[in-house]
Amino acid sequence: MAHGVFGTAINCMDGRTQLPVNEYLKKRYQLDFVDTITEPGPVIILAENQAGVASIQHRVKISVEAHGSKLIAIVAHHDCAGNPVPKEIQLEQLEAALKAVRAWYSEVQCIGLWVNDKWQVEPVD
Repeated sequence: MAHGVFGTAINCMDGRTQLPVNEYLKKRYQLDFVDTITEPGPVIILAENQAGVASIQHRVKISVEAHGSKLIAIVAHHDCAGNPVPKEIQLEQLEAALKAVRAWYSEVQCIGLWVNDKWQVEPVD
C-alpha cells in the first residue's frame, strides 16, 4: 500500500481542468495525492458504457486497491471538446456516471464535480 492519503479523479484530458480539480480535492478532502485518470469527456463514456470503460475501471482499481484511495471524483466541465453538449446534459451524464462507478466500489465515497467557465470547481449533488 502506498503511503499518504489518496483520492482519484476521473477527469477530462483537457488541461484546463487538471490543476483546479486537484487543488480542490487536496484542500477539501485533505488528500496528499490525486491519482488522475483522464479521457476526453469521461462522463459520457461512463454514462453510456462506451468503449474505454474497462480501461477506466482498471485504473480506478489500481488507485483504490494499491493506493488505498478514499475518494473517487468524476468531473464534467464547461467547453468540453470531448463531450460538446450543454451543461444540463453533462450533469445528467455525470449522475449516470456516478451510479456506474458507485457500483464498482460502494465502500468508497464517490462525488461529482463541475468545472465552470471560470475554471472553478463546483460540487454536484
